[in-house]
Amino acid sequence: MNLPLNVRPGNQQTRLQPLLDHELMTAFYHVCFVVPDIERAMEDLGRSVGADWSTPAADRLGEWDFRIAFTRGGPPFIELIEGPAGSPWDASQGARFDHLGYWTSSVQRGSQRLENDGFATDFSGCPYGRPFAYHRLDSIGGRVELVDVTRQPSFLQKWHSDGGPMPVIDEG
Repeated sequence: MNLPLNVRPGNQQTRLQPLLDHELMTAFYHVCFVVPDIERAMEDLGRSVGADWSTPAADRLGEWDFRIAFTRGGPPFIELIEGPAGSPWDASQGARFDHLGYWTSSVQRGSQRLENDGFATDFSGCPYGRPFAYHRLDSIGGRVELVDVTRQPSFLQKWHSDGGPMPVIDEG
């Protein structure tokens, strides 16, 4: 699989060389853990490895209220999500690795590509007006998240205001 990588600084688009399979792995911008207690997880990672955290933000998607926080200084970032039982971020059975997050030029085309390769959509935020989708990879006990690059400017503004553009999978 050779997926090209784009970087979108401002309104410009710079085309880079196609990614080799091993280079795609390093294009993720965050790793996520779902946790039953976000403050405890932030404190534990802060004390154990010096992680510095943004202030958790409360949000709602569909019927689910959740809280989310990212480490400062990334990428790659560590993301923590505290969600209710039955939600896409259910940690009622305990904290766990949830997903690796990648920017994509098209959630729809990226999701189709992953489904064609045998990685079923586990949850999509698109019906809720949020352009992201999770795909299950049973072999790693987690998911891959594709997030539409149109969300990158607001992500940078909220979570990494001094950061520049991040790599994007070009779904062509």
